Amino acid sequence: MTSRFVWAALAVSVSLGTPLQAAEEQVDPNNIDIVDAIECRLDAPAYMGFALALNGEEKIAQKRRWVRVDTKNSFMNEYELPAPITVAGHYSTRRIAFTSNGVLAILDLADSSAIAREQDVKNALDPGPLIDAMIASGKVPRDEIDAKRFRKFLGEKVTVDRTEPPAAGDSFGTHTIIARNVSNATTHPGKTFYGCTYRIELIGKDGRPL
Repeated sequence: MTSRFVWAALAVSVSLGTPLQAAEEQVDPNNIDIVDAIECRLDAPAYMGFALALNGEEKIAQKRRWVRVDTKNSFMNEYELPAPITVAGHYSTRRIAFTSNGVLAILDLADSSAIAREQDVKNALDPGPLIDAMIASGKVPRDEIDAKRFRKFLGEKVTVDRTEPPAAGDSFGTHTIIARNVSNATTHPGKTFYGCTYRIELIGKDGRPL
């Protein structure tokens, strides 16, 4: 689902008072800690309100003196923070990036598997079996593979998977997934992305996406 659809869904849902609205009270985006967003400590509506407020009327990014950074990755909006933050217990950084549905800390960590092991995040693109087969064939030595290949990592660990069917009188409900992410990209050599995605999908009375 595109971010545009998510924002529209959020606006409609809050106005109708559906389950997409925060359970107790709406959270002031000005009070949200970026580390909480990165560590999946927010509910999805709170995160989305925060993301919308970054460069919206509240101008949170400007107030916090975040500096926009040029990036080769067209799927990210990257910022440099005025002071370092600590994520995943002991990793420090001043760089963060927002995607269409989440926020990431950009870490000076070439081997993404290190933090992934600590966070119990599995690599969905594990090249191990293919590499083992190439080495077993005797055609390509391991040192040549290690020297040339980019160790792609892309994994997530779901922390929230919640379905709320339409309430009586409502035409839609929601399916919410919040997931911790570890990944890397050729646009950021020597870096690891660590953060969280917040995904909300509208569902009909049959439980299927609208």
